[in-house]
Amino acid sequence: MKPPKDASRGLTTRLRTAKGRTTASQRWLERQLNDPYVRAAKAAGWRSRAAFKILELDERFGLFCPGQRIVDLGAAPGGWTQVAVQRAGENGRVVGLDLLPMDVIAGATLLQGDFQEEDTERAVLEALSGPADLVMSDMAPNTTGHNATDHLRILGLVELALHFAAKVLVPGGSFVAKVFQGGTEKDLLNQMKHDFQVVRHAKPPASRKDSAEMYVVATGFRGDNAHRYSGAQG
Repeated sequence: MKPPKDASRGLTTRLRTAKGRTTASQRWLERQLNDPYVRAAKAAGWRSRAAFKILELDERFGLFCPGQRIVDLGAAPGGWTQVAVQRAGENGRVVGLDLLPMDVIAGATLLQGDFQEEDTERAVLEALSGPADLVMSDMAPNTTGHNATDHLRILGLVELALHFAAKVLVPGGSFVAKVFQGGTEKDLLNQMKHDFQVVRHAKPPASRKDSAEMYVVATGFRGDNAHRYSGAQG
């Protein structure tokens, strides 16, 4: 997917006043104002610029297809969920899950809760009416500024998301999760390689160059959860 046409232009919009704002918040607001992906997302109706990240990953890895069952973990504000609904089409089923409440997204079931809890997992599977074809996670912990600590924190989230995916994915299914530069630690990567046929890392163009984020994309789930959904509807 091509980046927005003005992605490479030097934009210099500045806030008229910094009154009442910290230096950090002013920098963040100016970056938002000058970010072509933010403007493109707004123009396209996406809830966040992150929508372009999953679109670019899809272009590279072919993650989506019509009729899929998809789970979006840590879905708020809903950019990835919107993309999933569009790509899965009217015959697909999309569940967006977050600890925070979300505004309605047509075509998606939005749940508020912790995916580690059995009741929440059950609610997700009931909404899907069967095992998932794709589990996505754009979750990230609050950063501390200490690279080693932040790396460990996000790996912890990835490990939890992977555990969830291993319980709900259909054979051949896919898993996508945010990690930080440095990739996935050896033990977790080995677990992914055991559970999936192919595991790759990628940094989509929509990820800011100064950001440490990248994504792990695992395809071809080797497990078999079909026996858990013998009564599931199509």
